[in-house]
Amino acid sequence: MRHSYFSYVRNLTRFCSRSRSAAYSSFFSEFDGDSTLASLKLKQSPASDDSSNVAFKKISSIYYGDSISVKKPMSKRNDNAKESQSQPGISWLSNIYNNNLLLQRKGHSRKKKQRHLFEFSQENRFNKLVRICAKVLGPEATIALFGKVGRDPGIKGYNELIEMCIEKARESSDEDIVIEELGKVFHLFKLMGERGFRLEEQSYRPLLLYTIDMCMVEEFHFFYDAIKDQNASLITRLGYYEMMLWLRVNNEEKIQEICNLIAENDGEEISDLRENYLLALCECERKKEILELLEIINIKKLSSVESVEKIFQALGRHQLEPVVENFLLDFKTSDYETNNITNFIASYAVSIPNLSVENVITKFKDLHQTLEVSPSSSSYERLILHSCTLREVRVALDIVDEMCEGGLTLSNEMLQSILQTCEETSEYNLVHRIFSTIRQYNLETNDKTFRCMIDLFLKMKDLEGAYRMLDEMGELNLKPSASMYNTIMAECFREKNTSDGVRVLEHMQNADVMPDSETFSYLISNSETEEDIVMYYKELKESGIKPTKQIFMALINAYAACGQLEKAKQVVLDPLIPQKNLNQIKYVLVSVLAAHGQLSEAIHYYEEIKKAGHNLEPKDVMNLIEKTRSDVELDRLLLLLEELNDTDYWNGACCRIILYCIWNKDISSAVNLCKLLKNKYQSDELVTEVLCDKHHSNELVMKVLFDKVFSLINGSESSHLQASLELLSEIKDKLGLVPPKEYHDSLLSAHAKTSELHNAN
Repeated sequence: MRHSYFSYVRNLTRFCSRSRSAAYSSFFSEFDGDSTLASLKLKQSPASDDSSNVAFKKISSIYYGDSISVKKPMSKRNDNAKESQSQPGISWLSNIYNNNLLLQRKGHSRKKKQRHLFEFSQENRFNKLVRICAKVLGPEATIALFGKVGRDPGIKGYNELIEMCIEKARESSDEDIVIEELGKVFHLFKLMGERGFRLEEQSYRPLLLYTIDMCMVEEFHFFYDAIKDQNASLITRLGYYEMMLWLRVNNEEKIQEICNLIAENDGEEISDLRENYLLALCECERKKEILELLEIINIKKLSSVESVEKIFQALGRHQLEPVVENFLLDFKTSDYETNNITNFIASYAVSIPNLSVENVITKFKDLHQTLEVSPSSSSYERLILHSCTLREVRVALDIVDEMCEGGLTLSNEMLQSILQTCEETSEYNLVHRIFSTIRQYNLETNDKTFRCMIDLFLKMKDLEGAYRMLDEMGELNLKPSASMYNTIMAECFREKNTSDGVRVLEHMQNADVMPDSETFSYLISNSETEEDIVMYYKELKESGIKPTKQIFMALINAYAACGQLEKAKQVVLDPLIPQKNLNQIKYVLVSVLAAHGQLSEAIHYYEEIKKAGHNLEPKDVMNLIEKTRSDVELDRLLLLLEELNDTDYWNGACCRIILYCIWNKDISSAVNLCKLLKNKYQSDELVTEVLCDKHHSNELVMKVLFDKVFSLINGSESSHLQASLELLSEIKDKLGLVPPKEYHDSLLSAHAKTSELHNAN
C-alpha cells in the first residue's frame, strides 16, 4: 500500500477541499433494507406434498440439480466407501468463521459493553455524544453540527475524533479509505489551529504512532512538518517519534546520522532533542547506541525523573549493572534526592529479564547496601507490584512486613493489588494474613478493601470468618458499612442459600448498621412469597429510604417469579417511580412478560416506550422475537427487527423470524428475509475483509441459516420440514444460495425420521 509523496498530498488536498454536503453523503452509506422489509407480508403457501419420494427428490435437486438422483439413507449402507471418497471434507470456511469472525465480533461486543458500564460526568457525557455523532455522521459533519448549535467539541472532543479516524484506518486494508481517514485528521488539526487550540502530544501521538507502525515514511514526514508548523515548540518531542520511525524501518544510516549529530553538538540548545532521541533508543534493542549516547548525555540534567527511570529500565533489560552502579554513585555524591535514587534501583532491578522475584529482591537490597541508602515506600511498592505480576503473593506480603517493620506505610492501592492477585491465584486463605497485617500495622483501608476481603472469605465458604472480620473492625476504630453486608447477602443469594441471605439482615441490626436500598433490592429479588415482597417494600418505605430504580425492577422480577404477573404490571404505576427511570423499569417488564409467554402484553409496553421516544436494548428486542408464537403478526416482528443496529443481534433475530415464517409456511417472506440476510453479510466490512469474495460470503450465509434455522427443524413435524425444503429450493433458484455439502446427510436423515414417526402414528 504505497503512494508517492506527491500523490499522497494530492489525495489529502482533494479530500480537504470536499464540500460538507459531499462529506455528509459519504457517511450515510450504511445498508438500507427498508424497501425489502416493507415488501414482506404474511402469506400462506400451498400445502407441501407429503410423499417421501418427492421430498428426497427435492433434496437431491437442491444439491445436485434435477438430472441427478440421490439414494435414500436406508439404501446407502453398502456404498459407504464410495460415498466417503466422493463427499468433500469440512470446508475451510468453518474455521475462518469460528476463529476470525466470531472472536473479533465478540471482542468488539465485549469492548462495547464495557464502555457502557461507566457512569459519565457531564463533561464525559458530552465527549461520548461527540463520539456517537462521529460514528453516524463522520468527524467533519459532527463539527459542523456542533457549530450550528453553538458548541465546540473542545480539545478532548477533537482528540476523540482523531482517534476514531486512526482506528478506522488501522482496521482497513483499503488504501483509499486510509488516505481519506488521514485526510480527516489533517483537516481536524487545521480546525484546531483555527479555533485557538494548541496542538499537543495527546492529539498527534495516535497519528504518528500509526504511520510508524505502518512504515509510512513519506506520510510521517508530511504530518511531522504540519505539526511543527502549527506548534514550533514541539520540535524537540517530535525527535522521539522521528527516531522511532527510523528504528521501525531499520534505517541504519539515519539512526547513525542522528547519533553523530548528538555526538558533535553538545550544546544546551539541543539538550531536550538529545533526550528524546535517547528515550526512543531505550525502547528498542539498541545497546551499542544507548551506551554511546550515555557517555555524552548527563542524565542528571534530563527534564524529568520519569525519563531517568526509563533509562534505568533499559539498562536493566540489557543487564548493564556496572553502568548502573556508576550512575547511582554519581547521583549519591551529587546529593540527588534519595527517594528518586531508591526508585531508580527498583526500576533497574524489576527490569532485569529472566530473574526470579527472590533474586530481584536480592539485587534490590544489594544495591541499597552498596549505596548506603534505605528503600522508600514507593520503591518497595514497585517490588510488590512486580511480585503480584509474577503471581508471587506470599513474597509480596513478606515485602509488606519488611517495609512496615521499617516504619514505612503501605498505600491502599497496593493492598488492593495484593487482594486481587490472591483472587486470581485462588490463594483465598491468605486473607487471614492480610487482615492480621492490617490490624498489626494499622494500615490504610477503605470500603472497597473490606469488600475484597469479604469476597475472599466467601470464596472459601467461610461466612463466620467474614462476620468475625466485620466484628473486629472496631479495634481499628472503623465501623462496617451496609455495602459490606450487602456483599455477603449477594453471595448467599447467588449460591441459592436463601436462609443465610435473609439472616444477614439480623447481623446488620446487631451491628447497628442501617440497611440501604441495595439491601432491600436483594431481599425483594429473592423473596419466595408475595407476602415477603410486600413486607420488605413496606419496611423500605417506613425506614425513609428513597426507592431506586433497582427496587422497582426487583419488584417486577419478584412478582413474576411468584406467578403474580398482574402485580408485576402494577409496579410501573407506582407514583414513587422517578419519571426519568420509568422507561428503564418498563424495559424490565417487557422482558419479564416476554419470558412468561405474554408477548402481546410485552409488545404493548414496548410501544409505550417507543412513543416516549426510547428504544429497547438489543438483548430485550431479541428476547421478544425469540418468545414469538404463531399468533403474532409478521409485521410486528419486522418492526422489532428494524430496531436492531447491532449486527450480531440483527443476524440472530432475522434467522429467528425466518424460522417463524417456516412454521407458518410463509415461504415468500422467508425468501425475502434470506435475501436481506445475504445483503447484510455482503455489506459487512469485516466479512468482506475476512472472506474476500461473494462466493465465500454466500457460504457463510448458508452456514448461519443451517445453524440457526434449518438445524432447529430436525425432528420437528413433517409439514415444517417440507416447508424448509421448499425454502431451500427457492433461495437456491432466486438467491444463488446453495447449502453446504456437509448438511446433505442431516437433511435426508431428518426427513427419514419424520416419515417414520408419521407412519408409526
